[in-house]
Amino acid sequence: MSRSRTDQQARQRATLILQVRAGQITAQQAARQLGISRQRYYEWESRALRALLTALENQPKGRPRKVQDPEKHQLHLQVQQLQKQVHLFEQKEKLRQMIKAMAEPRSVRGSATKKNSK
Repeated sequence: MSRSRTDQQARQRATLILQVRAGQITAQQAARQLGISRQRYYEWESRALRALLTALENQPKGRPRKVQDPEKHQLHLQVQQLQKQVHLFEQKEKLRQMIKAMAEPRSVRGSATKKNSK
């Protein structure tokens, strides 16, 4: 289906929905013209009105954010996760060294300190 045909169908649907909302025709008549059930018509009408409200919501000022490359975004998230893991491993290593130093007898710690200071 070509783009112009799709646009034409969308315009027809929008026109009929607006006519129903304005009281010019009934939902049954609009559904018949579209070749759908009345229930389906109401689904389309509801979807169209929600889209209209969304389109009319206040938008943030300024230029819209650039659409990120999904692969680049995924890689960025992975880098952040890996950085957190590295930080946790570094903290664990510091704790291990502190626990090890606390577990050594005082004489060994003292002599190690004296050797290092020479």
